[in-house]
Amino acid sequence: MLTVHLSVQTEKELQEYCKQNNKTKTEVVEEALQLYLQQAFSSGTPYELGSDLFGLEGSKQTDLSATFKKGLKAKLNRKYSR
Repeated sequence: MLTVHLSVQTEKELQEYCKQNNKTKTEVVEEALQLYLQQAFSSGTPYELGSDLFGLEGSKQTDLSATFKKGLKAKLNRKYSR
């Protein structure tokens, strides 16, 4: 058994959520704790956990940090070899 003290605002939000989703407070809290614990104990490095988010903005290339110097040299050579 677990007793949890919530702020008045959180209690209201929980009650409203339970009413809208036809769930008990116990069901909602148990689901939330399961998700939290699953994430807390998930294996993987921070990089592995966010790898789907890194290096994809704009260019869609995932190796920009590894090939930055090579790309910079190529751009400089094109600019100054005219």
